[in-house]
Amino acid sequence: MVRRTSSLTDDLFVKLEARIRSGEMPPGSRFPAQKDICAAENVSRTVVREASARLAAQGLTTSRQGSGVFVAATAAYRAFQVTREELGELADVIKLLEMRLAIETEMAALAAARRTTANIGEIRAALQRMAEVSEDAEAAAQADIAFHLAIARATQNDYYVRLIDFLGLRLVPPRSLYLRDQSAESHRAYAALVRIEHDAILDAIVRMDPPRARDAARHHMQESLSRHSELSEIAQLRDAD
Repeated sequence: MVRRTSSLTDDLFVKLEARIRSGEMPPGSRFPAQKDICAAENVSRTVVREASARLAAQGLTTSRQGSGVFVAATAAYRAFQVTREELGELADVIKLLEMRLAIETEMAALAAARRTTANIGEIRAALQRMAEVSEDAEAAAQADIAFHLAIARATQNDYYVRLIDFLGLRLVPPRSLYLRDQSAESHRAYAALVRIEHDAILDAIVRMDPPRARDAARHHMQESLSRHSELSEIAQLRDAD
């Protein structure tokens, strides 16, 4: 019975969300009363109440004291998301790397033009941390994120900071995905290669050379794309056999 109620709630939520997203229930319009939804969808008040609560939690509806429930003014806009679960396959990692290629090249150029001494110290500290924990893939990934976040801060543009902070762990492809079944030596060689690429970005930012920073960031992202694309091709050939 619990599963059935849950399923009905899920179904109703999806249906109501689709009506809002499509514009059938436009922003600012009055949301149907619960009793009307019950009658139209042939479901219980509990189902309607739970589905309505979920819509409100996602910012799709809003309550006005004394007036009722209305479709939120921002309901037509779906927040951009990239979940960690989406990045379990190489094809999805490659898509994210393609997006980062466009973003991080200009981010590095802006950082080179606007960075402060404090920004340089933060970027250096992140790289030093990566070197110290290079044997620990998870800790190295965290330091890698800190490196890119420090560059974002150096742009003096809070939107870059918010975007990179949002991506978080999704920003760095899992080393285990690229180096699955590889030796410890392969992991060390990979970490050293990434360090060289990162050093080139830092050097350009330190020198306040935007074109060079842009090129270094592009090279870093293209190398990562090439590594993962090659691995994807190998996997496809193996599956074909």
